[in-house]
Amino acid sequence: MDQRLSLVTLGVSDLERSAAFYENGLGWKRNSNNEGVIFFQLPGMVLGLWSRAALAEEIGIADTGGFGGIALAYNARSREEVDRVLAEAGSAPGGAVIKAAAETFWGGYSGYFCDPDGHHWEVAHNPFWTIREDGSLSMSAA
Repeated sequence: MDQRLSLVTLGVSDLERSAAFYENGLGWKRNSNNEGVIFFQLPGMVLGLWSRAALAEEIGIADTGGFGGIALAYNARSREEVDRVLAEAGSAPGGAVIKAAAETFWGGYSGYFCDPDGHHWEVAHNPFWTIREDGSLSMSAA
């Protein structure tokens, strides 16, 4: 697994309120208007805003108060890399694969693992985004 962070997804209680905070309050520019999720291109990575309930459901966990409402993501260059990284994380001391990689509703392939402290990581191949040689992520296709 390369040493990089591609995407931080914040699970939010009110998507439009959170979008207004980042857009109007901080002056950030929205990079996509996908239904139900908002992305901001940051230098070398992406910030996503998504429903907290939908994020918990996507990960496959119950949001009973212990879920921090955040997921980190490692974007892979291929589906095979997704499988390889999940296997590596699952066999690391204290790591656990909590959702096996599978086709996604948005046209990619992803799964989730937890680190020893329960932090959730998505490992995804998104064929619509580009991972540059230096590991930085761009929302534009290659």
